[in-house]
Amino acid sequence: MERISWHQYFMAQSHLLALRSTCQRLMVGATIVRDKRIIAGGYNGSVSGSVHCIDEGCYVIEGHCVRTIHAEMNALLQCAKFGASTENAEIYVTHFPCLNCCKAIIQSGIKTVYYAEDYKNHPYAVELFKEVGVHVEKVELEQHYITLKP
Repeated sequence: MERISWHQYFMAQSHLLALRSTCQRLMVGATIVRDKRIIAGGYNGSVSGSVHCIDEGCYVIEGHCVRTIHAEMNALLQCAKFGASTENAEIYVTHFPCLNCCKAIIQSGIKTVYYAEDYKNHPYAVELFKEVGVHVEKVELEQHYITLKP
């Protein structure tokens, strides 16, 4: 059997994290990597100690669930909380980051974004990543490595 590639390994980790999501609308996972080591992971879910979408439904305002924190933000906040530098790191995300997450990723010093699925790719997010030199690449998860059951 051939070894799993680094891209597939980290993307599989992001998909595994997404299984912890508490949002009913979209399950997203994110893994932050530096020097081929995982430094943080996150999934979209409610603020710690608050109610979850799976328990009380999504709290939707203007088409967005405001109850949840996005996976990318949760991973970045985990780095801040535990003192892990994101300078020159990479992030693997199950879905293309939203505009706010795009800006946070840029400000954190992450230099590469790998994502598995397109999801409402905001044109300005695409433009910002390009403008500031953040490399963005689609890396789909090869399903034969893991079986995902929502």
